[in-house]
Amino acid sequence: MARGADATGNRTVRVGVLVTALLTACVAFQLNASMLSPALRSIQSSLHATAAEVGLTQTAFFTSAALFSLFLPRLGDVIGRRKVLVGMLALMAVGCVVAALATSVPMLFAGRILQGASGPAVPLCLIMLRVEVTEPKRYGTLLGVLTAVNGGVAGVDSLAGGFLADKHGFQAVFWAMAAVAAIATVMAATMTPESKVANAKRMDWPGVGLLVVSVGSLLIALNEAGKLAAANWSLVAGLTVIAAISFGLFWRTEARGSHPLVATRHLKVRSTWAILLTTVLTMTGVFAVMNGLIPAFAQDAKAGLGMTAEQSAWWTLTPYALAGLAMGPLAGRLAATFGYGRVLRLGLVGAVASIVLMIVTLPAHSHVMLLAGSLLVGITYAGVANIVLNGLGIVLSPSENPGFLPGLNAGAFNLGAGLSFAVLYAVNTAVMPSDPTSSAGYTASMIAGVVILAAAIATSFLIPKPTAAEADS
Repeated sequence: MARGADATGNRTVRVGVLVTALLTACVAFQLNASMLSPALRSIQSSLHATAAEVGLTQTAFFTSAALFSLFLPRLGDVIGRRKVLVGMLALMAVGCVVAALATSVPMLFAGRILQGASGPAVPLCLIMLRVEVTEPKRYGTLLGVLTAVNGGVAGVDSLAGGFLADKHGFQAVFWAMAAVAAIATVMAATMTPESKVANAKRMDWPGVGLLVVSVGSLLIALNEAGKLAAANWSLVAGLTVIAAISFGLFWRTEARGSHPLVATRHLKVRSTWAILLTTVLTMTGVFAVMNGLIPAFAQDAKAGLGMTAEQSAWWTLTPYALAGLAMGPLAGRLAATFGYGRVLRLGLVGAVASIVLMIVTLPAHSHVMLLAGSLLVGITYAGVANIVLNGLGIVLSPSENPGFLPGLNAGAFNLGAGLSFAVLYAVNTAVMPSDPTSSAGYTASMIAGVVILAAAIATSFLIPKPTAAEADS
């Protein structure tokens, strides 16, 4: 499907233009995911809302992003990937405007759901890149460039969000998001080629509906379970049952349909379930550590370092994002050169070692060790494991249905993130010591994360070798 280079090198210029457009789309999505975090207090004050109400709007965005990820990549196979990318970026821009104009929580809620249409931006961009760049090492490098922003735009996103919210109110954050989304929409429409699967004629909308209900019910159940003592466990049980029944009906529909969203034969092979299981376990083990526990420890005045929220970002999240951004392109090239499986396991083992280092140094209350640990997790997880897992979703997807595995893998990332907060925070609560100056709760939660990451390392050995995506040694 990719066109060869001509004598004048026009292909190189064209691919450079393509990467610029796709990178802008990935950045636009990441701003929607992370730029708002420092502005949550401003939203509470401006809309006279509770923290729980504002938190629900965040849940709405990530749930929406997960559900759109399940089927939009496949829709791109059928009607054209550029059409789908432009459409979802335009919807995201509209959502940003709705949220910027919000005068109530329901209006903000609606805006965040529309923004969630951008959920599969990264996997869809990686598929479009794969069509144009077939040389393994070059694709691996560019894959790393696009995926590296998925862990944060060099920390600038959260810092800029805090600055805009402090100086101009939360609306300014959404207007900034809207501007980038509009630019990304125009660039995607004018700077990317169209591509689709020739024999993909129809969408399996009944299958889409059942899968969305199944995964959506499970995500909402996980979010409710994360409230622990305050959770409505009857609701959790009911949603889990709905998820199970919907998935059973989905499997039956896919087995009988002539144009299935996902052929059941693809769901049964290791190239599907092994990578999805590894992604879920990886996210469960690490996501809440870096996006919840470590920042919380840094801000804990009794058991931790007593930093402000801004100081915590500078010492943990910003170096974590910068390290991932710097490592991403190199990780992609290494995966294509030495093997995706080997590099993935190297990243996972490094993430385990990095978290263990943080665990043993927590009692020392060392700012330097906290910074070092954040950098190392940024390199090993955000810069290596996250990059390779995203890449495997692309290179292991079957040629007749290239959109299905990246979509499911994006759902697995979101599912793992939800599980991470539910499981690791449950451990934190269960072990919470009576002495408020003890860090035992943080330690126990991070140990649980290490155990889950060890399980991810074990399942990673089951992922098949993507020989077509790796350079001959």
